[in-house]
Amino acid sequence: MAALDAGGAGFEVRVQSQAGAPIEDVAVVLEPVSGRVPQLKAQVSIEQRDREFVPYLSIVQKGAAVNFPNRDTLKHHVYSFSPAKTFEIKLYAGQPAQPVVFDKAGEVALGCNIHDWMEAHVLVVDSPWFGKTGADGIVRIAQVPAGRYRLRTWHPRQKTAAAAQEVVIGATPARRTELALDVAPREPRHKPPADSGSY
Repeated sequence: MAALDAGGAGFEVRVQSQAGAPIEDVAVVLEPVSGRVPQLKAQVSIEQRDREFVPYLSIVQKGAAVNFPNRDTLKHHVYSFSPAKTFEIKLYAGQPAQPVVFDKAGEVALGCNIHDWMEAHVLVVDSPWFGKTGADGIVRIAQVPAGRYRLRTWHPRQKTAAAAQEVVIGATPARRTELALDVAPREPRHKPPADSGSY
């Protein structure tokens, strides 16, 4: 595990492909090497909009409650068979009565039992210091306490797991860390035209 000096109370990473193109939706997580990890309370929503999950990737701290509001005029049936969280919200419209609590760290794949092209992912982590890259491949994590951290990256379509690196957050301004990840392109899935049916 190579050590990098990130510096400062903020942390910035740029993730790119082997060819140098920015990669969107890469989860970047800072795990403290030692010390107490705070549990932060956050409101998280994964919407269904235009028969798609929004966002495609969510990162939550273990114990987070996630809402699944349906913004469409038709019904959805959200489920996951992932070991980190198996659940099902049967055919519904609007806002489910209860959020889903993600109580185990790991990767969770989401689907809709009615619309099989719908896909989303949740990465459940122990640390409260995380973010995901935008279209420019850059993520900024603010207000990280000084100390030593394991830097982990993850993407739903990564071909191989990326090795963790050790970073040191200090009191000086953060500088950008450049990382490369081998990620498969997202394959287009057929989405038929919307009809007037209830589903």
